[in-house]
Amino acid sequence: MKLHEIHVIVGLGNPGAAYGRTRHSVGFMVLDRFAELNNATAWREKDKSEQSEIVINNMKILLIKPQTYMNNSGQALVHLGKAGIKAENIMVIHDELEKPFGTVSIKQGGSAHGHNGLRSVIATIGDQFWRVRVGIGRPTNKEDVGSYVLETFSEKRELVEHMIEHACQEIRQALE
Repeated sequence: MKLHEIHVIVGLGNPGAAYGRTRHSVGFMVLDRFAELNNATAWREKDKSEQSEIVINNMKILLIKPQTYMNNSGQALVHLGKAGIKAENIMVIHDELEKPFGTVSIKQGGSAHGHNGLRSVIATIGDQFWRVRVGIGRPTNKEDVGSYVLETFSEKRELVEHMIEHACQEIRQALE
């Protein structure tokens, strides 16, 4: 899979320290680490988001962390359509309940599958963007999914960090 035409990478999550290490903010965690690994510019506030840039294979890629809270993530991407950036040139990193913890997959298109952040993104840019689906697993008890995704990871910190590194490797490999 060659994704050499990616111009924008979006990490989904919720802003603020209270949500920083929650399952729902794994998109932010992965994008922060990816930015660090690729010598990104300093983050700046713009268009309802935090933005940075990296260069891979002589191509500038915009990094975006929406600051609108998960359910309104698409609001921070309106400017992309106005700039003529097509959905197929955008990659979105998000948490995925339907994948076991620690797994990572990349695919193009599809529905939101109940993920309100993805629903907002799809409503704004369409559904043909690339998705980096980071598995967070489902709650093992009868816990409400909404509560589960807003909790910090129960898995050991080293396992979470390994998952983040794995996701960064998958993204980098896909872009080369």
